[in-house]
Order: sequence, then C-alpha cells, then structure tokens
Amino acid sequence: MTAGVRTPIVLMGTPSFSVPFLDALLKSGRDVKAVVTQPDKPKGRGQRLMPSPVKEFAQKQNITILQPTRLSEPLFVQTIKEINPVYIVVVAYGRIIPSVILRIPEKGCINVHASLLPDYRGASPIQWAIIKGSTCTGVTTMMMSETLDTGDILLQEKVKIDITDSAGSLSRKLSDIGVPLLIKTLNGLDRWDITPQPQDHDKATYAPLLKKEDGLIDWQDKSENIYNRIRGFNPWPGAYTFYKGNRWSIWKAIIIESHLSANKPGEIIEINHDGIIVVTGDSVLKITEIQIAGKKKMAMEEFLRGYKVETGVILKKEDGNKESVVI
Repeated sequence: MTAGVRTPIVLMGTPSFSVPFLDALLKSGRDVKAVVTQPDKPKGRGQRLMPSPVKEFAQKQNITILQPTRLSEPLFVQTIKEINPVYIVVVAYGRIIPSVILRIPEKGCINVHASLLPDYRGASPIQWAIIKGSTCTGVTTMMMSETLDTGDILLQEKVKIDITDSAGSLSRKLSDIGVPLLIKTLNGLDRWDITPQPQDHDKATYAPLLKKEDGLIDWQDKSENIYNRIRGFNPWPGAYTFYKGNRWSIWKAIIIESHLSANKPGEIIEINHDGIIVVTGDSVLKITEIQIAGKKKMAMEEFLRGYKVETGVILKKEDGNKESVVI
C-alpha cells in the first residue's frame, strides 16, 4: 500500500459528480475522517428538505457528515483542526473555501476541477465548455489558493467533447477520468514526485454559475449556438422557450442546414412525427425532445399525439398573454 495511504482525509463535495470520488477514496484504503457537504435544501412542491447526493452516500458508509452554513464558523474550523487532515479534497463543493480552512491540512487542499485550467475557471465548467462550442476539455487536479481556481496545477487529463454530448453525459465522462486522476495525484504527492506548475493567468477563461433564466433561447441566434445551449443546459437548468404563452423545455434538437429569408426567427415552419422545425438566425433547428410544465419529457412523436402545435406560430422569449395548451 502506498506510503501515507492511512493518513486522515476530509472530502468536501455536494452533487452526484462528487460521489464517485468519495467512493474511490474509500476503496483505495484512504482514511476519510469526514465529509463536508452543503446543508439540506428544500425541493419539490412540498419543499421538503433533501440531502445532497454526497450526504446520502456518506450516510450509507457511516462517515461523519458536517454541514456548516458558513465555512468560517469557529466550531466548524475547530472540528477540522481536531481531525488534523493531511489532505482536504474538494470536488464540486459549491462554495469558495476560506483561507482559515486552506491552511489546516498538512499537505494542502487538493481540488478536482472539471476543465483544463486555466480554461473555464468557475462554478460551471462542464456546461460552459459545451455552450461555448469547445471540442475538448478535461480534468485538473490542483493545489487550492485563496482566489478561485488559480492554484498550481498538479495533473491534467483531456477528454473529447462529442457533438451529441450533453452536460450530463460529459459530466459522467469527466468523472470516469477524474476519479483515477485524483488517486494518482494523491499517490504522487505522498511520494513527493509531483511538482506543482503555476497557471498562465493571462490565458484564463471563466465559467460563471448558471441561473435558471440563462436557459432562455434566443431564436435570433445561430443554430449552432442554440444547439450548444440546449446540450449545455441539459439536465440543469434546461433550455426553454414559449409557445403561445406556454413554457416549453427543450431537451434535444438537431441542426438542419437551410437558407431561409422569408421566415422569422422562432417561427415554426414544419411539424412531422420526429420533430418540430423552427427558424433560427441563420438556418433551422429541429426540436426532437420536449417537456411542458407538470409533464414528463417526451420524444416528439409522443408529444404530438397529445398536443396540438401549429405552423406559423413564433416561439417567444417571454410568457406574453397566457393561453391554454390545446390537448
């Protein structure tokens, strides 16, 4: 077993992306003393408090769970000091780690970031890589610093972004390569054979936190940009538009090459069993999977069996005058 394998570790993470990393640490024999995850959040119509995926997994493994409202809380800081971790591993925790925590672990705070830093620093690197049309991304392990995603790089591994990838599928790809990369990083740090490399800050790009309203489709944009937005916002927060005042969530689409001059962006020009064809700023896009409020996602053939859709209607960027969907 690698030297230092039983040294105490604290993992900080929140979404499902973080779970395989925690699982790998446990399977590698490392001594995970505690998991830090964000407080339970209200979800659904009943607004019932729900635990994060990391908390759910940690509970099954009987690992100590810490959920501070603020990472600078004196009691939380003291708890981490008493654990005295050699490493704190941070995987999509969702908040900036203050310096008082960064200074605690003997060998530092190690962050797993889902991009090839300095590209896509920030909270949503997977989504923005797709939205911006990147064809390649990857995973970086780095030493954390007091400013966001600016620490020295430890190891990196690339992955290709396929034209059909959504944020969900790309997240799984990055997790698959990121998990062994984290273990490789910790093993290398244990042996002191990884030399941290400073980032080129002049080449940095950014991936700000997504908001629900960011998913609103602008049909005057190019087809490629709309297509990338649909993929990048799947599964959250979802790309959407409005048909006669009713919100449509668009989950899948196909770009169709076309040169149109007489039709307006957002106009529905054709409806068939496998898609609704909509004019964009430079060509047309075929919507192939859709969802309306309170209903499940549906392939187009199923959707059209239950809902009347008309050609000539222009999809809007706002609710407009509310009208009922014809069923």
